[in-house]
Amino acid sequence: MKKFKEDDGRVKFPPPGRTPREDTAAVMKFYGLEGEFPPDVLAEAKLAGERANSPGKRLDLRKMFIFTCDPVTARDYDDALSLEHRRGGAVVLGVHIADVSHFVTPGGAIDREAFRRSTSVYFADRVLPMLPEELSNGVCSLVPGEDRLAFSVFLTFDGEGRMTGRSFAKSVIRSKARFTYEQVMRVISGGRKAKSGPLGRKERETVLAIHELAQKLRARRFAAGALDIETPEAEVELDAEGELAGIVTRPYDESHQMVEECMVAANEAVATELWTNGVKTLSRLHEPPEEEKLLMLRADMRGLGVKMGNIANQKAFARFLQTIKRHPLYPTLAVMVLRSMKRAVYDSTKMGHFGLAKRFYAHFTSPIRRYPDLTLHRQLTAYLAGTDSRVPPRKLAKWAEHASQAEETAAEAERALLEIKKFRLMEDQLKTRQTIDYDAIVVKCAPFGCFVEIPELAVSGLVHISLLSRRYVAYNESDHTLSAPGGGSWRIGDRIRVHVARVDFALRRIDFTPVRR
Repeated sequence: MKKFKEDDGRVKFPPPGRTPREDTAAVMKFYGLEGEFPPDVLAEAKLAGERANSPGKRLDLRKMFIFTCDPVTARDYDDALSLEHRRGGAVVLGVHIADVSHFVTPGGAIDREAFRRSTSVYFADRVLPMLPEELSNGVCSLVPGEDRLAFSVFLTFDGEGRMTGRSFAKSVIRSKARFTYEQVMRVISGGRKAKSGPLGRKERETVLAIHELAQKLRARRFAAGALDIETPEAEVELDAEGELAGIVTRPYDESHQMVEECMVAANEAVATELWTNGVKTLSRLHEPPEEEKLLMLRADMRGLGVKMGNIANQKAFARFLQTIKRHPLYPTLAVMVLRSMKRAVYDSTKMGHFGLAKRFYAHFTSPIRRYPDLTLHRQLTAYLAGTDSRVPPRKLAKWAEHASQAEETAAEAERALLEIKKFRLMEDQLKTRQTIDYDAIVVKCAPFGCFVEIPELAVSGLVHISLLSRRYVAYNESDHTLSAPGGGSWRIGDRIRVHVARVDFALRRIDFTPVRR
């Protein structure tokens, strides 16, 4: 990834725009991200829809009850679900993914641009799609009531949620409904006895059956050592002027879990099928944390009075995470654990996902917004056709590195814009002389003060040691605490009331002052 640093090695931050409305453009320029597509890509995109008239040999699934489930704000739909019952309590889960590979010619203008971008970028006020709108929101999007070409994964499970079979096929589908997470959650909450709801009886029973299967898959995954550290997702809302209007926390509930477990199962099935049959792909690699990181985590946990015990293997680590679920400081503990983890990347030589407890794992389910998924579609297509599905190792390694770098750049850009909006909010409070008190949590102590985080804004900053007490404040290195004889103490996890004192946009630093009681 391109490193953004000053000559002295300090991290270089993207500047804000001249006005809040121009912040996104400033971030895009800093990270080299483009919104508009080149003319040759747009020209090719206008013709891409014609390929829908030549679908090739496909399974016709248009009579099957297939539905999508996405956020209310979703603009494109690249995955859909179905379920069929078999004798003896077995079920066949259908995961139907937009067949983007049918519309994007390898080496063509769209393909070259999609590879260059490698991923869609999601800002608070706009999306920079990997594919032109004619594809992402058009012929590839699995909108309800329209015939769409898909790549279907069929997974057979027994009554205990064990996979007993898998198959793959190009298909044509017609989504019967577009559900939101909120609608699905109401069905899950109401159960089969619910007399009213957004769906008919058969539709409701299908959703509930997929939900029940997903919970079995989830339980089996955690029993295998998957890490349960999901946290609510925060969405930023901007006003018409581009100012931060609020932060809405979206719960990670059972409707989200239902979709995620189905996607995880499909990704694992495709990766297993190809890798076990000698076809190397771009794996989604997530390696275990380094020993040094775990030692630091153990020390931080000890400072909070939390014992990690023996976490020598993955299952033991997973059990530890379960023990802290009900801890009053769980959100802080979860962030500490996440910071100790390695970042998931794409790799061409190794397989394994530590966080999901999967031996084989690759990305297949989002080809509209991720290029690695598109490459996997192409390899699976060739594999099923009996043609050469292998990619030269050097080329595959280049793809993996490029995709990982593009993903990291996109993530940094998204974070940078959110940070700018939050810094503007803090800065405006100083300019207008507003004194707004926030509940904060101490997340780290150092000899010069304590770092705090405001959960409701996900904003971090420093309370300098000179502001904590009028007395001398000492730092205890053994347990990472600060204390003033007869004047209080501060440690990780402590709650403290603060208001903003100073905002430094250039250094991306916020100083807070404790509220005196």
